[in-house]
Amino acid sequence: MTWLLAHLADALAASGTMAWRIGWPLALGFFLSAVIQAVVRRDAVSRTLGDTGVRTSVVATGLGAAASSCSYAAVALARSLFSKGASFASAMVFQIASTNLVLELGIVMWLLLGWEFTLAEFVGGAVMIAFVTLAFRHLVDAEAIERAREQADRGVAGSMEGHAAMDMSVDEGDTWWERLRSPKAFTAISHIFVMEWGAVLRDIALGLLVAGALQAWVPESLWQSLFLTDSPFWSAVVGPLIAPLVGIVSFVCSVGNVPLAGVLWNGGASFGGVMAFVYADLLIIPILLIYRKYYGTAMMLRILAVFYATMVLAAYVVEALFWVTGLTPDERDAKVGAGGLSWSYTTWLDLALGLLAVVLVVRSFRNGGREMLRHMGGDPVPADG
Repeated sequence: MTWLLAHLADALAASGTMAWRIGWPLALGFFLSAVIQAVVRRDAVSRTLGDTGVRTSVVATGLGAAASSCSYAAVALARSLFSKGASFASAMVFQIASTNLVLELGIVMWLLLGWEFTLAEFVGGAVMIAFVTLAFRHLVDAEAIERAREQADRGVAGSMEGHAAMDMSVDEGDTWWERLRSPKAFTAISHIFVMEWGAVLRDIALGLLVAGALQAWVPESLWQSLFLTDSPFWSAVVGPLIAPLVGIVSFVCSVGNVPLAGVLWNGGASFGGVMAFVYADLLIIPILLIYRKYYGTAMMLRILAVFYATMVLAAYVVEALFWVTGLTPDERDAKVGAGGLSWSYTTWLDLALGLLAVVLVVRSFRNGGREMLRHMGGDPVPADG
């Protein structure tokens, strides 16, 4: 019993340390995302993403990067945009960008894994988006896309459907600055902030707990055997192929998979393999089942094939590019262990952003936020702004 309690304590200590390190960047990222979403009308986004051109893909990438980092909400929002007129390729690009190119993900990766991984995330994300755009433009026929649109228009609900359907952007004023200064802006920002946290909190908590357990309980020799660490060449070849499969069965998405990526890196996974694992947040089993609901079985299988292939290719590109430029990290020192807490800049930023979070939560709950949270996973309720 003492042995079991000691191991549980080690896992919880590792999880707690990781939570302490990533608290403030999550709060900051969600706040900035809420500000952007409060001044950008969603119907305007749908109209902008109606074709599959390069410019549209770039716009979809930028809009996605400014939106939600919750994989479930991103998938539901992409379906909503597709139903309202966005092209399928643009909806998929928006979805990828909103989970892989968001600010909070980059900051968390920088803190836990290092700046090289953050740079690789954005480089690889751009490569993946380019491959996905080409694949859905040239390899998926118009008839299949039309069948998927018919299925999407049926309104079959998935996880976070209510969240995706609630457009709480402010419509007062002609410019974003005028909308941001309007009396309704603060309330809209508070609602979006609270709902973003509500959408990802489960995945972040699960990711931290799983990462803490793996860090404390799984010997590095197991990861080294799985990813062929003793052979750098074969590790680089096999890593991007295996890592997404680990991600698919991990059931952890969004920012929640970054601590697990740190465990894999410390355990011996290749640089490209770690990046492929992070990219796989949109292929976990629950989300595959949502694709099936939204677009039908045939399109779900196409999404699985296209996403898996592009994740692997993007990981290989990142692996090669960083090796050639000498940017691949030499040390396996991801900060996913139980290092303990201390009065550092992290603590002060946690306190400052925590205070901002409290202010926003109070504002939201005083203006109907509690009711919105209850409807996030189902039918939406209108925001009263």
